Amino acid sequence: MEGLSRLPGNSFSDPTQSNFHVSHTLELKNGHRVTKWPEVGLGGTRINYNKMSEDEAELLRNYRPELVYGKCVVQVPDKFVPATLALDKKVLRFFGYFKQTVPESPNEYYRVRPVKIFYYLEDDSLEIHEEVQENSGIPQGKLIRRHRFPKNDQGETYNFRDLNLAQNLAIYGKVFRICDCDAFTREWLESEGLHVNQPEMIPRDPYITKRNHVNELKSYKTRNDFDKLKQFVEMDRKVLRFYAIWDDRSQMFGEKREFIIQYYLVNDTMEVREVHKANDGRDPFPILITRHKIPKDRYDIKGTFPHVFLELADTEIKNYFKPSDLMIGKTVNIYGRDFHLYDCDLFTKTFYTKNFGVSNFEPINVEEPPEEPAKMEIPPYNGFGTLEDSFQNCLRLQPDRPKKDYVKLMENDHRVLRYEAILDSAREIDKTRKFIISYRLGDDTISIHEPPQRNTGVIGGRFLERTRVAKPDSTPEHPQYYGPSDFYIGAMIEIFRQRFIIRSADLFVLKYAEEHPEQFSSSAIDSLRQHLSNEQGRPDARLNTNVHVQRKPGDFILLYAEIRNKLKSMRITNHEEIRQMFLRYDKDRSGYLSRESITDLLRQINLPLENDIIDAMIAECATNRQGKIDLYEFLRFFEK
Repeated sequence: MEGLSRLPGNSFSDPTQSNFHVSHTLELKNGHRVTKWPEVGLGGTRINYNKMSEDEAELLRNYRPELVYGKCVVQVPDKFVPATLALDKKVLRFFGYFKQTVPESPNEYYRVRPVKIFYYLEDDSLEIHEEVQENSGIPQGKLIRRHRFPKNDQGETYNFRDLNLAQNLAIYGKVFRICDCDAFTREWLESEGLHVNQPEMIPRDPYITKRNHVNELKSYKTRNDFDKLKQFVEMDRKVLRFYAIWDDRSQMFGEKREFIIQYYLVNDTMEVREVHKANDGRDPFPILITRHKIPKDRYDIKGTFPHVFLELADTEIKNYFKPSDLMIGKTVNIYGRDFHLYDCDLFTKTFYTKNFGVSNFEPINVEEPPEEPAKMEIPPYNGFGTLEDSFQNCLRLQPDRPKKDYVKLMENDHRVLRYEAILDSAREIDKTRKFIISYRLGDDTISIHEPPQRNTGVIGGRFLERTRVAKPDSTPEHPQYYGPSDFYIGAMIEIFRQRFIIRSADLFVLKYAEEHPEQFSSSAIDSLRQHLSNEQGRPDARLNTNVHVQRKPGDFILLYAEIRNKLKSMRITNHEEIRQMFLRYDKDRSGYLSRESITDLLRQINLPLENDIIDAMIAECATNRQGKIDLYEFLRFFEK
């Protein structure tokens, strides 16, 4: 079998073979059909020859034998580009028309309907659009949607080679005449080797032509003599415009207002329009006097005319306003109002120059010098409330709360400067009265308290609420308030017409003054040191050390009793509350409080911080350690 030659009749099929499948040679790649070299033979048998790639086959196809002078240049084939990409957005556009018969119409026999034929090169589809004509009464626009137009009954479709100028295109029983195309279409057809015929003219629709002729504007000539029709034709849309002023300030509630007077030359009518400005307080009505013929004097008529039943007509009124009655600088009376004309527009100037020979159109200056705006005057302070609150009431109807310096308030909320003062009064009863002036550094407020004294005839207590006090020589616009530098030994403070003389101060005042020398004068600090030291002067007061305040007999007992009352008024009587207060400062849980903790506690509840008072409180409580207070003794101190 192997030695037989491969001739017809010498080849035998395998009788055991039952699979005769043929491998496919086409496949889809990225949506395109490409050829594929078969990998196996009929029924999956092996192919007994070397597989050649497509590039090698293409190279063999373009192989040329060697010449005498060397190898020839191998022509590399172009890359394959699908038609959907190469011809994308390339459209051939043809212009044509088709005729439509109109039966049973006396005005027209047929209609010429121009169309545009679009041929899409990417998929050989066509589309026909009809041009939209005004008032045609026919649904126009897209006439045949885009698809491949059938060419005959055998299933063939139209190709771009079937389209040319000066020929008919039969589609679905309608015959379209192709007359012209655009430049791109002509260039494309010629590049494909087609001869493009000469273009034709699209015939005009006789009915549309007749209708356009009827609708054309026609011009007519009027007679030479002046009449109303000639005035309407020549003077239509020509208006004289004057700018006027109506000054009615001589009357009650009168004012000066601007108006525009327009004179219509077409029928000698006039109208007066208002000129509104922003925030003028008037309703936005544009017209004061509507357009009509305005008489010069509407009351110059016969007394026998029945006004109740009839209106004025040309037979009763002869004199109406004319262009000669209006000029810059004149004052015209229209229905009892005197309008002074001070300017006009450019057309009005041209009209008067041409018809009346007027050349001077200098406008009249009617502007008045601007009035100075009223200045806001702050009324004098009436004594109610603070100056800031009163000033806010002058600024707006709904006053805002005065702004505070919260940084200063948070830093100095617990700092209070206390001074002892007496009244500067000629009355004998006032000379024995004593006052405690408290100046709070957080908000610069002052409060005055009068300690009660026995057998004085004056009920002590709160003399002045906590408030800011302005100096007597300050003004409501620029108030000057009392500050820390105004309080020193011997200073006179006038508060609401009451003069106080400072006689003494708290030890905290001296400490604060030495820590903040920029807020106090040197003389004020020296006066505090001299007063709070011995009569001969103590060096420790000048060296910024602790100073023991000299008190009169009985002052310490009263002040100590006041501290006890202050603690009771704060309702620190519950053992649990006192225990919580104690544990807040006993951080190491040793059961004792140090002297510094007692000082900080008194400072937190705004009580005096004199050393003798703190020493007396520590001495009264039984101590287990030196300088420290036990919890139970601390509870017993509040119960006494």
